[in-house]
Amino acid sequence: MKAVITVIGKDSVGILSKVSTACADVGVNIIEVTQSVLQDMFAMIMLAEIDKATVSFAELSQKLEQLGEENHLKILAMHEDIFNSMHRI
Repeated sequence: MKAVITVIGKDSVGILSKVSTACADVGVNIIEVTQSVLQDMFAMIMLAEIDKATVSFAELSQKLEQLGEENHLKILAMHEDIFNSMHRI
């Protein structure tokens, strides 16, 4: 199973490190990362494997949301099932 993690906010040192560390702490493997800095705004999308996570997807989402709040960022985790459902007709 995979998840897409998005991060948006004012650019600051260590955003990638904080998010990837939070993922690693619960056994989530980051497969791909793309990031951009647009003037002073930071935007990142991560594709992560969540099969071996030591917490539920809901707990992971909550943990990342809390990390975002603490760092004045908006962090969302979306399960791949959402994307699969959106493209089914």
